Amino acid sequence: MTGGARSDLPEADAFTRTYWAAAAEGRLLVRRCAECGRAHHYPREFCPHCWSTSVTWETASGRATLYTWSVVHRNDLPPFDERVPYVAAVVDLAEGPRMMTEVVGGAHALRAGMELAVAFRDGVPVFRVPSAPGAGAGAGASASASAESRPDPTAGR
Repeated sequence: MTGGARSDLPEADAFTRTYWAAAAEGRLLVRRCAECGRAHHYPREFCPHCWSTSVTWETASGRATLYTWSVVHRNDLPPFDERVPYVAAVVDLAEGPRMMTEVVGGAHALRAGMELAVAFRDGVPVFRVPSAPGAGAGAGASASASAESRPDPTAGR
């Protein structure tokens, strides 16, 4: 990528432009198959379950549960080297698909199955622990890239 493009953002193409435009507006999209009814993520032009091409965009609820995670303490690649430590995670979206992401939002003890809510950092979906029951269940929350959003690597250990 040249011309000042961020190295941590994928390059949008004609197909994924819809996904990234929605994320820039604070909306998380998934694809849903009209044939089998299942949702999937990452966005594809066909259903990975039944191979149908009858798939459409759908706004996700923004709710997820934590499937697994790892605290990254060292990453020498820019711009990630400035973000350590950070929590790389896989979440189960309420709509069904699993998604690779990052958990942001401060010191908290993570546990498998805990509820998370989508947030957006610079147009990229990330997830956070809701601050109160029902808080942040929508898809329009934002996340800060400040030091306060970095996890406590010793929390829950």
